[in-house]
Amino acid sequence: MSDKLSGKRSETVKPKSSDYKVVKIRTEGRSATFSRKFFIYILIVLQLGILLFLYLRFLLVFRVYMAVAMVLSLVCCVHVISSDKDGQTKAGWLLFLLIGFTFGFIVYAMSMETVFYYSARKNYDKILSQTRKYEKENKELEIPENIAPDVKFLKSAGGFTPYGDTQMQYFSSGTLLYDDVLERLETAQKFIFIEYFIIADGVLLNRFCDILFKKAAEGVDVRIIADSMGSRGLLSYKTVKKFRQAGIKFCSYNRILPVFTFALNLRDHRKIIVIDGKTAYVGGSNLADEYINEKRMHGYWKDTGLRVEGSAVYGISLIFLRQWSYCTRKTEDYSPFLNATDTTVKNPSSCVTVPYADGKDYRKSTGKGVYGNMMSGARQKIYIMTPYLIPDDETMNVLATKALSGVDVRIILPGVPDKPYVYVLTLYNARKLQESGVKIYIMRHSFVHSKLMLTENSVAVGSINIDLRSYYNQFENAVFTNDKTVMKQVGEDFSETFPLCEPRVETKRFHKTFLYRIGMGFVKLFSPLM
Repeated sequence: MSDKLSGKRSETVKPKSSDYKVVKIRTEGRSATFSRKFFIYILIVLQLGILLFLYLRFLLVFRVYMAVAMVLSLVCCVHVISSDKDGQTKAGWLLFLLIGFTFGFIVYAMSMETVFYYSARKNYDKILSQTRKYEKENKELEIPENIAPDVKFLKSAGGFTPYGDTQMQYFSSGTLLYDDVLERLETAQKFIFIEYFIIADGVLLNRFCDILFKKAAEGVDVRIIADSMGSRGLLSYKTVKKFRQAGIKFCSYNRILPVFTFALNLRDHRKIIVIDGKTAYVGGSNLADEYINEKRMHGYWKDTGLRVEGSAVYGISLIFLRQWSYCTRKTEDYSPFLNATDTTVKNPSSCVTVPYADGKDYRKSTGKGVYGNMMSGARQKIYIMTPYLIPDDETMNVLATKALSGVDVRIILPGVPDKPYVYVLTLYNARKLQESGVKIYIMRHSFVHSKLMLTENSVAVGSINIDLRSYYNQFENAVFTNDKTVMKQVGEDFSETFPLCEPRVETKRFHKTFLYRIGMGFVKLFSPLM
């Protein structure tokens, strides 16, 4: 390989069916020893065994338990109906509580945020309260009428500030993105922030380490957050040890421990890099070799990213620093990092840019809200790239209604799945939308991991999928903007990708059968966990 990840930048040429065979590579479980895994599994089985034993003993001793369990399950059903959960989640819980009433209320109680997430929520509230002073107003910025509802929502829901004086560059592949990232990392003089769902040993991380170790030795403050579940078996303890020996500050988010808890379902799915407050990157690409097609796990890996320079870097830095405070349980003065933001970009855009985040640290689902506002405000087109299409009924209805109203609604999905059980439901939802006039495109021999939504008014680029996990269970981030240059670049990427796709989802005879629809109904009950 040359100094660049892509050499002649072959990533700009999209794959053809004859170029290669789809090869799936096993990447998990490289670092964890058998004995360690066995010990963890034994502890989990023992905990479940003890719970089951106590439960059975309880049934034998207390004959009135069945009646009490029924009453408590009915109370839980009422609580579900009156909760703020989406319709699909409510339906799943109601069915579970009624069928498994003897133990369903226990599981429901354990899953309540007030039970398993109380401490984390309290810590996040404290961090947000202490750092409100760093949020900017920018009242002098003129907001165009066609995106005013989106900007107002982001400010009201999470305190996310709109910025002007920002310059951005869109990348249509992970290789192009990381070529640019590595080049900018070489210029770091003060600090480097990195936050990813997946950080994996490999060619890409080795290139990062060469630069990060050198910068840490020069006194640059390097901080890394990696999600414990996303990086499990991919980022070795040996690599983490090297980080710390080099003076790099490393945190593992929501560590996986051999303890049965629903809190493990909450993951940090964000993708953030900030360099000296001058440059920031967001998008769908994780820090692993498949994202630059160094490995072919599910065919060609289609991903995207966005470089941000100027005033909006301030907002991205603030998102990272808040998560860092939560992970380390330490408060610090953010001013040295936020004041480093360089607002004197060469060609600043006069458009509006809003970096935003989503997660349990905010009361509203900002990711779903932004997508919903963008779709509702569209009058001409709605273009989407997403690896998973598992939305709630509200989103499905909006997309169908827009298509029936004459809006050009197009969705690009993978041709090669990474999770077959999720893909089955994705295609089921795609077929339903297709019946309403939504144009579905399946990218041949490729896994589409991009998270994009483009309308005639604006574009959102980030880590947020069109699924219930991204909407309600994960920490996400993205950038919303009406920057004409970025919108043009994203539009060109869509135009170049459409010819590489099958223009519809095939519908077979059994897809219309009663049994198939019943089966998909049961699968949908578990969609919040997919």
